[in-house]
Amino acid sequence: MEGFLLKAYILVQTKPGTSEEVVDGIKKRVKEAVSVDSVYGRFDAIVVIEAPDIDRINEIVYKVVGKDPNIIHTETSITL
Repeated sequence: MEGFLLKAYILVQTKPGTSEEVVDGIKKRVKEAVSVDSVYGRFDAIVVIEAPDIDRINEIVYKVVGKDPNIIHTETSITL
């Protein structure tokens, strides 16, 4: 399907006091980020991305988001 984008929600836990820095970094480095917000609760940030395929989502999660030293844990959910 040409033009179809997969959407993923990445729930992010950060080191204490670093959530705003993490959010700003993701906004700058991930052009596929539709929304990047700091939140209160179990997670510190929620990132919404849209990408053309699962390989690009995988690359974003593991090579960009996962490499940030201030990120402790992520959970990713891909929409159906």
